[in-house]
Amino acid sequence: MDWDPATPRVVCCGVSNKGAAIYNGKLFRTTLDAFVVALDMKTGKEVWKEKFAEWKEGYSSTGAPLIANGVLITGMSGAEYGVRGFLDGWDPDTGNKLWRRYTVPGPGEIGFETWPADTDAYRHGGGSTWITGSYDPGLDLVYWGTGNAAPWNPSLRSGDSLYTAGVVAIRPKTGELVWHYQWTPNDMYDYDGVNENVLADIKVDSQMRKVLMHADRNGFLYVLDRIDGKVIAAHPFEKMNWAERIDIASGRPVLTELSKRLIAGEEVEMWPGTRGGKNWAPMAFNPKKGLVYFSSLHRARVVKFVPLGEYKPGQRFVGAETKVPEVPPEEPWGYYMAVDPLTGETKWKVALSDFAFWAGMLATDGGLVFTGRQTGEFIAIDEANGEILWQFQTGSGINSSPITYTFKGRQYVTVLSGLGGLSAVAGTPVRQFVPSGGSVWTFVLLPE
Repeated sequence: MDWDPATPRVVCCGVSNKGAAIYNGKLFRTTLDAFVVALDMKTGKEVWKEKFAEWKEGYSSTGAPLIANGVLITGMSGAEYGVRGFLDGWDPDTGNKLWRRYTVPGPGEIGFETWPADTDAYRHGGGSTWITGSYDPGLDLVYWGTGNAAPWNPSLRSGDSLYTAGVVAIRPKTGELVWHYQWTPNDMYDYDGVNENVLADIKVDSQMRKVLMHADRNGFLYVLDRIDGKVIAAHPFEKMNWAERIDIASGRPVLTELSKRLIAGEEVEMWPGTRGGKNWAPMAFNPKKGLVYFSSLHRARVVKFVPLGEYKPGQRFVGAETKVPEVPPEEPWGYYMAVDPLTGETKWKVALSDFAFWAGMLATDGGLVFTGRQTGEFIAIDEANGEILWQFQTGSGINSSPITYTFKGRQYVTVLSGLGGLSAVAGTPVRQFVPSGGSVWTFVLLPE
């Protein structure tokens, strides 16, 4: 069986969909033209379909929905098009909308004081929610990342521009906001904040704490208390020059003079670049080792703010000029890394020399970390030292996350292969060397 969403056009960054949710015999997904759809798992027939926004105004959705406490929660994309971010809660049986939580507050809402009171800047404030959140059923809290403030040029904004470029903790039944934290207040770098939040219970100063771990595009690896959002640790993992450090007491970044020069209108070379020190590809955590594993990005971006012009629905609204500076041939694109999230200590890192990598990582109990390359190799890494122990050519680039499971007593690993999203856009370097494709590969893990 198959199902065609019949999307009329692609917004922003190529054809991309990061997955579906399954619940009570239905499969749920979102579309590029701003619909949420429920399909019958047995037949593939459409059960219900609801429009959540107008794609002609720049709204879309690429992320997988999340089921939490019986509620279907969906996010959206489009911060570069002057949209106002939100999360929606749906009844998974009927498609009735239960609530909407805006990530950019309006008049009368808590947080609106961080936006200009005498303009409608909040209506185009960004804060998109395009990566799936995480759910803690014990605390009954959903943690969802929020995207960059909009436009990038901060001249229309004031204050911190809540709740953009951060994480919100909400009640899934009502959308109630319990707490929030901003990775990048008043984000003018397009660092976003949407990527995965890893939930774990770890020992901090001899006490077990419920934590949330997050490696942000802004170059800092954070550990938060997921009960109240307080910062436990924040350490840089990539080259950066926009902030000196994170002040743990206040949780705020200490900006550098270079950031202040950017605000003043100068052209500056920012580290990390717009793609960030790490992007959407999920990291892995091994509770036995206490380490996180992820692929970093090592690129700068030259940025200068320019006049915004008039806002036009459905068109880019950023107010910035950017370019990628020349990079020495020996400079790596990034690294595979193993990092202690509490201390920031890098246990090992492996330079990546050919292309940026977008595949997520998977850590297993047997000491292996699985991930994929844009050039098509699916690889197994020794989590002790970063050595590549095994690889298999899948025929196209991998920018998905592998999964592992057991069936009849045997353990398997499955991954999708096929260029997509930004990596598949015509003209990108990887398209010159790697064919398009779409395939599913499954491998069995055999004992030594």
